[in-house]
Amino acid sequence: MKNQIILTFLIGILVSCSSDKEIDIEPCPVKWQLVRMSGNIANIPPSTGSDMAWQEWYVLYPDDTFIKTRERDNAVNEEKGTYAIVTLSDGEYLELTYKLKNDLIGNCSIDAKELLKINSEDELIGTWWACDGPGLFYEKVKCKDIVSME
Repeated sequence: MKNQIILTFLIGILVSCSSDKEIDIEPCPVKWQLVRMSGNIANIPPSTGSDMAWQEWYVLYPDDTFIKTRERDNAVNEEKGTYAIVTLSDGEYLELTYKLKNDLIGNCSIDAKELLKINSEDELIGTWWACDGPGLFYEKVKCKDIVSME
């Protein structure tokens, strides 16, 4: 009888400690920082850091939404939208769809969309320079560094 009580007690402890629930850990948003900008004229060298005409970044959230932020001439502009990864004939792209047409969109059309070529796991390249816009190069910011940069 004593062994039965101890066994029941141990089973009770084991059952109470186990759980069928999974722990949902919210993944870190992904931040892409503009690190290099080139002009549309071949003889102009690329600019980096504070030498660029503006600073900007995208923050991509796990729910397929994003915020684009641009700092220029002491003014900060932000726009929001949704994103998706799309495959075109020459590779994968990050397609950003904005809620409204705005000045932050760097594209070659009148659409409220922007395409960034996924050049590697850590680099995106803007496609705006295909129609005489600047060449824009973005690098992924490490997750641990995002909180301190926002």
